[in-house]
Amino acid sequence: MTATIPSLHQPNRPAVPLTRYEHDTLNKIFYGGLDRFGGQEALRFKQAGAWHSLSYREVEQQVARIAAALKVWGLVPGDRVAILSENRPEWAVADYATLAIGGVVVPIYPTLPADQVAFILKDSGARILFLSTTAQGEKIHRIRGQVPSLERVITFDPPAPEFTAEPMSRLLETTESDLPWLHELRKRSLGVPPDTLATIIYTSGTTGIPKGVMLTHGNIAATIAASQQHGALPVQPGQVALSLLPLSHIFERACDYFLWDNGVTIAYAESIQAVPNNLLEVRPQVMISVPRLFDKVYTKVMSAPGLKGRLLKWAGRVGATVVDARLSGSQASLGVRVQYWLADLLVFRKIRHLMGGRLTTMISGGAPLSAPVARFFFAAGLPIHEGYGLTETSPVLAANRPGAIRLGTVGPLYPGVEIRIDDTGEILARGPNVMKGYWNNPEATAQALDSEGWFHTGDVGELDPEGFLRITDRIKDLIVTAGGKKVAPQPIEGRTTLSPFVAQAIMVGDRRPFPAMLVVPDFDRLIPWAEQRGLTDTSRTGLSREPSVRELLEQETLGRLQDLAQYERPKRIAILTEDLTVDSGLLTPTLKVRRRIAEHRFREIIEAMYAGEGEG
Repeated sequence: MTATIPSLHQPNRPAVPLTRYEHDTLNKIFYGGLDRFGGQEALRFKQAGAWHSLSYREVEQQVARIAAALKVWGLVPGDRVAILSENRPEWAVADYATLAIGGVVVPIYPTLPADQVAFILKDSGARILFLSTTAQGEKIHRIRGQVPSLERVITFDPPAPEFTAEPMSRLLETTESDLPWLHELRKRSLGVPPDTLATIIYTSGTTGIPKGVMLTHGNIAATIAASQQHGALPVQPGQVALSLLPLSHIFERACDYFLWDNGVTIAYAESIQAVPNNLLEVRPQVMISVPRLFDKVYTKVMSAPGLKGRLLKWAGRVGATVVDARLSGSQASLGVRVQYWLADLLVFRKIRHLMGGRLTTMISGGAPLSAPVARFFFAAGLPIHEGYGLTETSPVLAANRPGAIRLGTVGPLYPGVEIRIDDTGEILARGPNVMKGYWNNPEATAQALDSEGWFHTGDVGELDPEGFLRITDRIKDLIVTAGGKKVAPQPIEGRTTLSPFVAQAIMVGDRRPFPAMLVVPDFDRLIPWAEQRGLTDTSRTGLSREPSVRELLEQETLGRLQDLAQYERPKRIAILTEDLTVDSGLLTPTLKVRRRIAEHRFREIIEAMYAGEGEG
């Protein structure tokens, strides 16, 4: 596989007209779903070991009570309300209530440290904050004095005695949501214009200070309408979706608006760690995720030892052959089809069971999905539709869909979206889903949005003749070697981390003679491997110095990349003993590597890899 960088200008890909756009605000989407599915189960959540649910009408009652409280507190259209919480029903209620009275929702990742939470609260000027747990409350307790705009804090769980806050349960007991108020709230909500600011979402910031992306009701509603028309997320009323990505991210949030609009029950996963159990308990038909989850499942399956491992690898090869034939419009040979029937009986049926047994629709976004992983899940009867977008585009620009799938691409463009590839290979996008700009940052807005309304994505890509979009990498992540060769690191890193012994990988080599790679081993797998071979020092430091471990990791990384062009292949690896985490500052909340920070943190290790090297 060679990661090519397009160098020729490609003309505009004109937009497919966006139709069926009558629900042009999030409030119209909320009441539209309520009117069609009022008595149906809307939200499902686990509490005290048991699953509970709320109907559409019960959600409306809670939204009305919270909106009544916001009104009493003097919240006016345009005021900012922050939400610092894991996924749970209260998140959606606070969101819809704020939007209903014209407020602006500022979501905050619950994994962020207190200083970054303080920055977002101060920069947005949030007046009110909803938060989930006492752990989140401790962050606010430490930084509240730094946020003069913050007037009230509402907690989903009972607040700690020393923390000044109001429990949400008390607000839900008020009687202001009587019938007249329900009518008044509906009238007020439906009167909010499409160009009203709905949310400010602070980007993860792989470099520099996070920027507040301003999305209007119309921006996000356009994505919901386009999703319906495009068909990338085929669902039916009464189905169940497992919600596991953070609602702080526009990807999960926009998908949840779409699910509400289509009568699909949203079941909130307890945590990422609980997803395997929640899949078996909820048995969803729909799941939205990022490649990391699918990669983990694939790696676990394909690294099984002994006879079981050989059986799984055989099934994967047979399945890949069948999938490639189907996607090319042909059919595998009779012998292969018989093998596939046996592989399904022995392997793929069990994998479907582990995923709940009813999954029919899976969406992947946020990062590239490797082709081997996609083929494996397709073969298992669990097709993944990969899409592409950014927070600034609300978020979807393109997506594969049933009947229009090409592995290695992110699919055809969404209705209403125009794409242009400029002379540098950068993808430019324009459409009704493109942001209003960056909050309090006109300079950044001017850099991202040109005078003709084109948003500069920062991604490198190309459109094939049939209109399928292919993403190569981020412009700022491209490695340009000392010899002038351009290397896209993300696909190479993705292939490397499919090894069961590699947890994380970072390509380096900008302005260097050749690329190299920093490798974080999966120590949970590496330690048993070392013990089986009689190694006595199984500490992280000890293993990183062991020649046999280095030999293993070189084979699991460099050995997987022999088909790359010579200038793309990493020539050396360095073993890291430190995990890349959000808390360490090396990952963003969406688990993207902060490359410049990592290069600075490990600069001595990197310099040692290149010591004494000339031009190559």
